Amino acid sequence: SMTETKINISELKSEGGEVIKELVKFLKEKTNAEVDTTTDFIALKGEGKTVSKKYLRVLLRKFLHQMELKDYFRVIGGEENTLIVKEKKIAEEE
Repeated sequence: SMTETKINISELKSEGGEVIKELVKFLKEKTNAEVDTTTDFIALKGEGKTVSKKYLRVLLRKFLHQMELKDYFRVIGGEENTLIVKEKKIAEEE
């Protein structure tokens, strides 16, 4: 059955459009899902498992790691069928 999962990229956008483009490409390759991008969201439509929140969370972590962004962002669950790429609040240096 078709499932839709959304990824909130409103904070990740601060890294620039190139990063978002790479993320969309990465998700298309890994999931073969239909990927739509709006201003603040990437929506994936596909077969249940390939776009499950659990699987997408793993992919997003992998992507952040690849882009060397995992020290700056984390992936958290939002409301139903939504994941959020959230900026880590880094403690300010003394």
